[in-house]
Amino acid sequence: MKKWFQLLRQALRGSEESFTDGSINRAIFLLSVPMIMEMVMESLFAVVDIFFVSKISIEAVATVGLTESVITLVYSVAIGLSTAATATIARRVGEGNNAQARRAIGQVILISLGISLPIALFGFTFAGDILHIMGADRKVIETGTIFARIQFLSAPVVILLYSLSGALRGAGSAATAMRSLIVANGLNMILGPILIFGLGPFPALGVAGAAIATATGRSIGVGYQLYSLTRVNSALAFVLKDLKPHKETIQAMIKVATGGTVQFLISSASWIFLTRILAEFGSDVVAGYTIAIRVIMFTLLPAWGLANAAATLVGQNLGAGKPERAELSVWRCASYNLFFLVGLSVFMFIGAETIIGWFSPNVEAIHTGKLALRVLCLGYGFYAYGMVVIQSLNGAGDTKTPTILNLICFWIIEIPLAYLLAIVFALGPIGVFISVPVAESCLALLGIWRFKMGNWKTVKV
Repeated sequence: MKKWFQLLRQALRGSEESFTDGSINRAIFLLSVPMIMEMVMESLFAVVDIFFVSKISIEAVATVGLTESVITLVYSVAIGLSTAATATIARRVGEGNNAQARRAIGQVILISLGISLPIALFGFTFAGDILHIMGADRKVIETGTIFARIQFLSAPVVILLYSLSGALRGAGSAATAMRSLIVANGLNMILGPILIFGLGPFPALGVAGAAIATATGRSIGVGYQLYSLTRVNSALAFVLKDLKPHKETIQAMIKVATGGTVQFLISSASWIFLTRILAEFGSDVVAGYTIAIRVIMFTLLPAWGLANAAATLVGQNLGAGKPERAELSVWRCASYNLFFLVGLSVFMFIGAETIIGWFSPNVEAIHTGKLALRVLCLGYGFYAYGMVVIQSLNGAGDTKTPTILNLICFWIIEIPLAYLLAIVFALGPIGVFISVPVAESCLALLGIWRFKMGNWKTVKV
């Protein structure tokens, strides 16, 4: 037991950068613990926001749901860049090429800013129009336009927070990425109720206060990441000259990032269509669905910690010329993920009504949220393997395969099935919910099939 506590302290402290030798189980533990904590912190942003916002009104919850369904497009860009950062930097670390690893960190920052600033300007300008297109009623648009503008304006911070976390994970410093999320989320939890309800000398800003609190917390988190990246260790601490544009590195990273971005864009856009279908059934249904999705995010993101650990192990071991060790690491991570998520799904199914009731007293919202939770968690067993193998392909730099699989599963299967069941067959919201585990299960099975083919072992990054 003492040995495990020592290992846990080491994982949280973050003392290793390379995981190409030694025990695979030890490597998984040292990487996954801080990554799981990082994902918990990221998911808490969503849960904390919706908890406080739900105390304002159903329209406020619907505002968050509709806005976030569009903001997921920004997250897609962020996750794509994070994927490129992890794959590129992990490969350089595995090769022992610290100079190129440092340069890649600098290019991540340049690319993140270059992409995010136009997004922020566009979203800020057309926030109200975007809510209207998403099917929001007049009251929701009046309530949520300021919230949406602030959320879009913070796009650079969101993208940097994700991409720099990817850089830190690739460098083997997952504990630093974890601490940046702890700082960011801690501030969000403190500022959220203060700005939303107007505690002390602060005015009550309502739903806009939630957006300001989140943006502020994330900004401080990015500041901590930038400070930490100059001190990862003596070999990997990047300096100002690494920010000088390097054409070859930028092109290589954009190639990987484009695949990752398109991949997650396909996935995220599918959620927009699902939300749009649910908007046909009223704000109460959207609110219940929004709460359920936030809870699902909270439970799945820790599992993504294991998936991200697998991605780092794949990248570093391929760089070190050890594809067999990379593959074994993936199957170990997947089996641990399966054990975690299957147990969690039982708890979620049984406690669905109570869990949704924590966030809203609205009867219709509770009914919809409970139904959504119970249907969505039925696919957790497939999610466990699917997320690990997909992230492992990304970690190898093969973002093309997951992109194609996402297109098939989410656009050819999920969206048409949701519309068919909910609207054509008149099953209502449950038709939309059923389409999600069906699509995710197909993604897992196809992902396992492609991973076993082994083409990812020869991808150049």
